[in-house]
Amino acid sequence: MTIYMALLRGINVNGQKMIKMEHLKNIFESLPFQNVKTYIQTGNVIFEAADDDLLSTLIESKLKDVLGYQVPVIVRTLDELEGIIRQTPFPLNEISENEKLYVSFLSKGPTAEAIEKLLSYKNDIDDFRVLNREVYILCRKGYGNTLYSNTFLEKKLGVTSTSRNWETINKIITIGKDLKNAH
Repeated sequence: MTIYMALLRGINVNGQKMIKMEHLKNIFESLPFQNVKTYIQTGNVIFEAADDDLLSTLIESKLKDVLGYQVPVIVRTLDELEGIIRQTPFPLNEISENEKLYVSFLSKGPTAEAIEKLLSYKNDIDDFRVLNREVYILCRKGYGNTLYSNTFLEKKLGVTSTSRNWETINKIITIGKDLKNAH
């Protein structure tokens, strides 16, 4: 069994696609998953499952059946999330208390052409780096004010994206490690 994190896009934001975490947990427990945990209202689900490259499709299909609307889902393993933390291109000790680090998780790696297009939008306010299937975003004036929102990244890169702040990612990893150590 592998520990996975499902990151749902666009739920419980601005009163849209509202779902209680207990209900979300029950939906995941109806799938062939074990030890399902949720973290905060933005749709972070940690669970164990057999290795499967089609987990996103399975989860999205089940959510559509139960909820009646489409919810994009991006899945990463615990090991992948730990690697994302390790390879941050922004030295954490150089980030000021007014700056915040975010990671946008992409449904697949963007094309070189799409990355070039995105690079043309670099500015002096915020900074970003694309590494594999993630975009690291250093926000200097808050995520709500950044040019590099999920919608912007999706349009420029041509892939689905969902973002989490650095603290949330680390908390999800902690929950995943606790699950792993419980065995």
